[in-house]
Amino acid sequence: MRRTTASLVAGALVASLAWASSPASPAVALEPSAGVADLTQDINQILSDSRLTIARAGVVVRSAANGEELYATDAGKLLTPASNTKLFTSAAAVETLGLDYRFPTTVLASGRKVGSVLTGDLVLRGTGDPTMLAADYDALAAKVAAAGVKVVTGKLVADDTWFDSVRLGNDWTWDDEPWYYAAQISALTASPDRDYDAGSVIVSVAADGGKVKVSTTPETDYLKIVNKATVGADTDVLIERQHSTNTVLITGTVADPYQEWVAVDDPTRYVASLFRKSLTKHGVRVLGPTGTGAAPSGAAKLAEHQSMPLSELLVPFLKLSNNIHAEILTKAMGRKVAGQGTWAAGLKVSTDFAKANGVQVINMRDGSGLSRRDGFSPGSIVQLLNAVRAKPWFKTWYDALPIAGNSDRFVGGTLRSRMGGTAAANNVHAKTGSLTGVTSLSGYVNSAEGEPLVFSVMLNQYLSGSPKDIEDKIAIRLAQFSRATAVDAVPQLRSTGETSGGDLECSWLKPAEC
Repeated sequence: MRRTTASLVAGALVASLAWASSPASPAVALEPSAGVADLTQDINQILSDSRLTIARAGVVVRSAANGEELYATDAGKLLTPASNTKLFTSAAAVETLGLDYRFPTTVLASGRKVGSVLTGDLVLRGTGDPTMLAADYDALAAKVAAAGVKVVTGKLVADDTWFDSVRLGNDWTWDDEPWYYAAQISALTASPDRDYDAGSVIVSVAADGGKVKVSTTPETDYLKIVNKATVGADTDVLIERQHSTNTVLITGTVADPYQEWVAVDDPTRYVASLFRKSLTKHGVRVLGPTGTGAAPSGAAKLAEHQSMPLSELLVPFLKLSNNIHAEILTKAMGRKVAGQGTWAAGLKVSTDFAKANGVQVINMRDGSGLSRRDGFSPGSIVQLLNAVRAKPWFKTWYDALPIAGNSDRFVGGTLRSRMGGTAAANNVHAKTGSLTGVTSLSGYVNSAEGEPLVFSVMLNQYLSGSPKDIEDKIAIRLAQFSRATAVDAVPQLRSTGETSGGDLECSWLKPAEC
């Protein structure tokens, strides 16, 4: 993770300490003050935007100090949350797995070692670590060589049985399959960079003389590159893996360097190819072919890599809204609680956690919110947000949420370009959510008087013109809220949308923009 200067995080730290020191409180009945009436009038005005005329909007605002409901419209309606689903997944994962949870990746010898010869199979066993890089598999191969193994007479076996073999969510759309944000889920996977977009490879193109040069990060021959692009005056290029294959077709024109994150088909075999290549590099010859299967009981451990703890993984997961982290954690929860690394088992853990914390209206179909059949009410999201404030892990989780107006990617995350220069900057800690026709923003903000507020804004079924600025106006208005005095006018924004792509889905954006 990047280090940030004190000036970047000072405001966020003050907000964090305030939230960490104020326990959750039950709702109490209070007479509405003039400030609350003013707030209600202003939010109603914000929601009167013509873009919402045919859309559905659910908004709930509650005081975390005394439980008072300050504003609500369609609080109990089931709406599509998009990545607000990750609030439930991440909270359940921390509660179930613990902040110290790590994913081990292990190399095992299933046969007998005689001198430098292993008479048996070499097994690479994964448990879902989304942070494994090609360099980490290379380090494991180096450890095998350091253990004195030079020849393996059997096979290289990739053991991904910690999770089931279902790679894609049941409700995910067919045309999402080639893209990094809908990469296949496996207990053995690899990321191309330290954003940890597991199960994907970065494909880069650049004009080289009169030809288009193609490279991959990491270097791999697992993908078959079909390069039909030409050098042109402008860069207008499409890099797309063909559905259900590992063939990447590149078409269009290239003037300036460009890159795309491409999901691989079958991450397990992709990882096995990386590991076999590293074994060869370090002087370890595997005579047999590559296969898959479970490691036999009693296999001896030769090397192991431990991931960062979940407390650290929460940062790229929540700040950058990583779908694959959400799904891996869902299956990891299922494995721990029910002994089954499946979506069904993991989603039961998440929904049981939510219900145990008072959440009523919830329909979880995946861990990330990529499914359009996910359904939550804004009232349920606020209930969860308020309930987890009493958890011992709350501060770590709260700090991992995107922070409005903070330009550092690993602080501001998906809110880094929103609400800058307003009362919400370095104040709002909230989770964004985006699908075509869907946007949501739910989290925490301190009022002008320092009162902690919990809010959820869910906007569905709008047809044109991203209404993310409506979310921002509400969040800024909450940051300006005072029980004692009225605010003169509905806040004017000094911010951009969630990403440079506005209302576009992540399939049209690079990971740095999502």
